[in-house]
Amino acid sequence: MSHLLLLIIGLSAFWVLLSGFWDNLLLLSLGVASVLLVALLDWRSTSSNPEPYRLAVLHRLPLYWSWLLVAIVSSNIDVMKRILFPRRFPIDPQFTRIPYTQHSSLGVAIFANSITLTPGTVAIEVDDTHILVHALTGEAARDLARGEMDRRVTRLERCEG
Repeated sequence: MSHLLLLIIGLSAFWVLLSGFWDNLLLLSLGVASVLLVALLDWRSTSSNPEPYRLAVLHRLPLYWSWLLVAIVSSNIDVMKRILFPRRFPIDPQFTRIPYTQHSSLGVAIFANSITLTPGTVAIEVDDTHILVHALTGEAARDLARGEMDRRVTRLERCEG
């Protein structure tokens, strides 16, 4: 219950700060309604999946996002080369199953979304032990298979050093 109260307070403060409307009753009412709707949706999703989300993950996110940003830029450059110089850098589309080591649905979601955010790869399907990935090239598939992204997401999820 304290999580729900903190969520409502945090969302309300965030909405008021971003909107800048302090004196318009209609907009404040709509803001309250949207905050309550999000809180209701959060309560429903966490009551069906009681897996706790630790706040300790939050302090590790900037480090992971920094690494992911570098991976996204690097992949973007690779895809751009393949578009601009197709004879020199041909594509080799393929499907591959990538194992994952995350232990929570949040960790698996972060891993699958990170794969999809990286240009040239798309997470297609998640099962109990693997993620089906469509890769634009064999290099991209091999890079994912090496497991660096998986290790970093697992470290983020477990909040280890």
